[in-house]
This record gives sequence, C-alpha cells and structure tokens, in this order.
Amino acid sequence: MNDLQQYIDKAAILIEALPYIQAFRGKVLVIKYGGSTMTTEDDVDTVLRDIVFMASVGMRPVVVHGGGVAISQRLEQRGIATRKVNGLRVTDAATMQVVEDVLFGEVNAAIVQAINGMGGQAVGVSAKESGIMHVTRHQAESREGSVDIGFVGDVERVDAAPILSLTGQEVIPVIAPIGCGPEGHSYNVNADTAAGEIAAALHAEKLVFLTDVKGIMVDADNPDTLLSTVRVPEVEALIADGTIDGGMIPKVGACLKSVKAGVRKTHIIDGRIPHSMLLEFFTNEGIGTEIVQ
Repeated sequence: MNDLQQYIDKAAILIEALPYIQAFRGKVLVIKYGGSTMTTEDDVDTVLRDIVFMASVGMRPVVVHGGGVAISQRLEQRGIATRKVNGLRVTDAATMQVVEDVLFGEVNAAIVQAINGMGGQAVGVSAKESGIMHVTRHQAESREGSVDIGFVGDVERVDAAPILSLTGQEVIPVIAPIGCGPEGHSYNVNADTAAGEIAAALHAEKLVFLTDVKGIMVDADNPDTLLSTVRVPEVEALIADGTIDGGMIPKVGACLKSVKAGVRKTHIIDGRIPHSMLLEFFTNEGIGTEIVQ
C-alpha cells in the first residue's frame, strides 16, 4: 500500500501542475542560463531536462546563455589579462575572439548537444551570425570620465522573426549573446541584458533568470526576507535605496525593461535548487522572486 500511495502522490503533483501547463501551452518563455548553474554536470543535466520537459508539454522555451567562467579560464590559459569596468569585461580584439570561440563554439554547442541527447530538439544560434541582435558600441563611464572597453555592445534592436520561426516549429533556440555591431564587427553583450532585450522583442510570457541567490531579499544575509512578488515601482525604490546592488543590477534592470515592454512576468530564482523552474511555474507555492508590472 505504501508503494501505491507514492504513485498516488506523484499523480496528485501532475494534476496540480495541469492548469499551469494549460496556461503556458504555446507561450514563449525566455530563460537566462549561466553562472553557477553551469558549474556541475548534475546541475546542468537537471536544468536542461526541465527545459526539455517544458518544450514537451507545449511551452516554447528560448535559452540565452552566458559563459563568463569558461571565458576567463580560456583567457588565463592564453595569457590574456582580464579586466572589468563597471562589471563589464574589457574586450579587445584578442579577447573578442576568445569570447566567440568559447560562447558559440563550446558552451552553445554543448548545451545544444545535451538537449538533443535528452530527446529535445535544439538549434544553436549566434545572435551575430543570425542577425537577430544589432548593437552599438558601449560607452563606459568611470570617475575619470569615459573609458574605452573595446568590443562591448549595447543592444539597439532585436529581430524576433527568426527566433519565433524556430519556436513555431517546436525547436528550442539556444542563443549565444554575441551582437552584430557597426561594419559587421562582433560585440560582446552582457547575457542578462541580452536575455531581457530578447524577451521584450518576443513579447514573452515569462523571462527567467537562474542565479545563485534565492531572489530579491530585503536583507541579503537573511533568506526569510525574500520578496515573493514585487511590482515595478517597488523594485525601482529598492534600487534607489541600495537594497538591490552589485551583480543583481543587470538582472533586475533587464526584468524591469522587459516587463515595461510587455513581458507578463519576470522571475529571479535559485538555479542551484533541483527543478527550480518547475517549482516556480507548476506549483501553487513557487520559489524565488517574480517581478510584475
């Protein structure tokens, strides 16, 4: 009887998820995947299986990935110094070549291969080569004034049509955030920013950031202060008073911009928790922080 009860409990979980599956069927979900959620084989396997599951029940996931750790390791191997200004990697021509080689040639290819090996159907997309992300050169500011940080791009526009063409064929686009700049040059684009811009262009139902924190907390050292749902004015106030700072700024900024552009909900969740996206999307309780208009 105990074994039977376990199966009944599993069936109950599926029934609880049913209305969410129905609500999200056919909807585009943009997932920013990277950082600490890519560090172990088990974590990678769990996240990608969740994405395959979402596609299998009729959702249309779009993956935008980073790869900063792998890039830093490759630069170190080649004896190329890493320097950052305002959190952005200074990207000269040699560094840009490494960024392209690692992001699209290695990280992107590995994600696509893994998803396809799990029974999904994924296609790797370089935002530059496909022409979906056009950028302008980023103008960095410091205390000393303007700083040239090389081939770092600000997104000028995103062409949604090629991405929607893939999702319409039940294919999972896996996008490397390399933009096309003036005269066709490659530009390094912050993956959080790229995910927000792509979600906005697609009018996605959701934008999800998988991070190494539980979400937005009033007190960063106290998990009990996690904010489950916050609205745009509240988030702007938390940025203004310094509650939200550091590495959370690009993620939260992307959330704000995409929500204002029509994305229904954005989520910041702890990607280290197994099946974190399924818990957020398909259960009554959810986890992490959702930002809404």
